Amino acid sequence: MKAKLSQKQIGQRISALRKIKGLSQEDLAKNVNLSRPSLAQIELGNRGVNIIELQMLAMELEFSLDDFMSDDFKIHPEINDKKQKSTNIDEERISVPNLKVDKFKNVLLYILEKCAGKPNVGETVLYKLLYFSDFNYYELYEEHLTGAEYRKLPFGPVPQKLNTIIKQMIEEGTLKRIKTEYHGYPQTRYLPLEKADLKELKASETEVLDRVIEQMSDWSAAAISNYSHKDLPWEVTDEGKGINYELAFYRETPYTVRNYGDEIEQA
Repeated sequence: MKAKLSQKQIGQRISALRKIKGLSQEDLAKNVNLSRPSLAQIELGNRGVNIIELQMLAMELEFSLDDFMSDDFKIHPEINDKKQKSTNIDEERISVPNLKVDKFKNVLLYILEKCAGKPNVGETVLYKLLYFSDFNYYELYEEHLTGAEYRKLPFGPVPQKLNTIIKQMIEEGTLKRIKTEYHGYPQTRYLPLEKADLKELKASETEVLDRVIEQMSDWSAAAISNYSHKDLPWEVTDEGKGINYELAFYRETPYTVRNYGDEIEQA
């Protein structure tokens, strides 16, 4: 029996079928002549699918349109079982970050070298510079920069274990914490006591860091917090939960930093 499916239901079914086939979003999008952002929006339920696109998806993912549109449609995970098991392992490896403490310390020192002297760069701005550095790098290279986990908190994404790392750096004599005021409000600031070890940072990493610093390091705490609240990975995550790096691939302009080729198509 056919059912009238919502965009979200259609997107969920396409996403599940793609994963069972062991295809990445980029591979499937290319095979059906869509841009990756368009496919991402379809899977999120934010974009409709026309009949031609649905037919191409049906051919690529090997499903019957009649079955797909029925309310009792079942997705059978036993299809291509070996490939699916391999894909699950890859997805778990990618989506779960592993904190690289030394890398994190050098990224922190690098950012502070460039902008610790700016009066607006207190903890709030620093947290957001770290967040956008990490998520922009992941979107571009599909690899973790620092591997820090970020949680969604009311004032924006906050890197976990940061206090522990900062305490270590203060004890090591590489960082100094100071309390001050900025526009009449208390502010916690950090000053680097040594330079980042550039041998520990790849050219691609410093390039991303420089872009983030150039774009956002002059913003006020309120401005950068408001901007982070509209970034899709933060926006779609439940309060207090960890933010999945994979969500960076669903970003739209002006947040996306990767050239996917075609512009996002409108439904």
